[in-house]
Amino acid sequence: MKRLAVMISFSGDGGVERMVTNLCAEFAQHVQVDLLALKAEGRHVSRIPPQVNLIQLKARHSWSSVGEVADYLRRVQPDALLVAKDRAGRAAIKARRRAGASMPLWIRLGTNLSAALERKSALSRWLRVTPMRRLYPLADGVVAVSEGVRQDTVVVTRLPPERIVVIRNPVITPTLAQQAAEPAPHPWLVDKTVPVIVGMGRLTRQKDFPTLLRAFAAIQAQRPSRLMLLGEGGDRSALQTLAAELGVLDHVSFAGFQKNPYSWLSRADLFVLSSAWEGSPNALTEALALGVPCVSTRCPSGPDELLADGRYGPLVAIGDHAAMAAAMLATLAAPLPAASLQAAVDEYRVELSARRYLQTLGLLDAST
Repeated sequence: MKRLAVMISFSGDGGVERMVTNLCAEFAQHVQVDLLALKAEGRHVSRIPPQVNLIQLKARHSWSSVGEVADYLRRVQPDALLVAKDRAGRAAIKARRRAGASMPLWIRLGTNLSAALERKSALSRWLRVTPMRRLYPLADGVVAVSEGVRQDTVVVTRLPPERIVVIRNPVITPTLAQQAAEPAPHPWLVDKTVPVIVGMGRLTRQKDFPTLLRAFAAIQAQRPSRLMLLGEGGDRSALQTLAAELGVLDHVSFAGFQKNPYSWLSRADLFVLSSAWEGSPNALTEALALGVPCVSTRCPSGPDELLADGRYGPLVAIGDHAAMAAAMLATLAAPLPAASLQAAVDEYRVELSARRYLQTLGLLDAST
């Protein structure tokens, strides 16, 4: 049986960690999987299935892991190496070179780097981009999670376009429907006297929940409703203060991180993605997979691909709470059928995503 090494830094409870654990569980149906984990912390670590060999690296940072990863590559000689996130990818390239190894090495990029770096200083951008341009040509290729990320990565790294492939995120798992059917976890999801709107993600600048709160406040006069925010992050206190200032705090639930967000999301009348940037937004994909009507910003990258330029839900300008409010009202008034929304995300099934990764890595025949 072939052996795949997967390297990731578990730096939080975000979508990257969740997608990699989904992939590893599916990979293990086909190959032996060693998961090389930097900082094996956070709630997603507990989701790693027992058939995946978890190797907790002693290094706490990507840059200090090179020697340790090189030793692993020399000793174990896996058939391929997949690395999630940029800094870990650069460390893996150095480790493979130090080990004198030649197995295929692919880096998975899950965000639009240009958008993420937009507000950084020129020096910060240079320090991030220059090593990518120097080291990425030494990798076998890059997996982008959306066409938008692929196009951005071509610009950032200056790699030939054929070295970057798009593989959709493994969002739709066999257990998604089962988790969604679990009992309603909050009284608002049982007492549906008014619509429930859900936002989901880390409470950080990237997700731009202030715009969602302002849009939510704006629709109350025409469509009284409730808002549930699933996720944790450093902006929680500021968001609660803003909700109070807008006069809607009693109508907003800051529900925190949820091990099973799908029992919440599946009962929503509307899901709203207010992000300033993404790679391929998993929460939006999950909402569509559960048949929940959606509104999203037209942020880089992914929402326009998922919603087919507005066919499956309105797209509004980043930070435009008035346009978001209008789109929310229109979608609540005339939601699309659940079956149409679900058909839009068929490519995001975990078994299809994992198979394409294994084919790209040379571990599974392309005809399989």
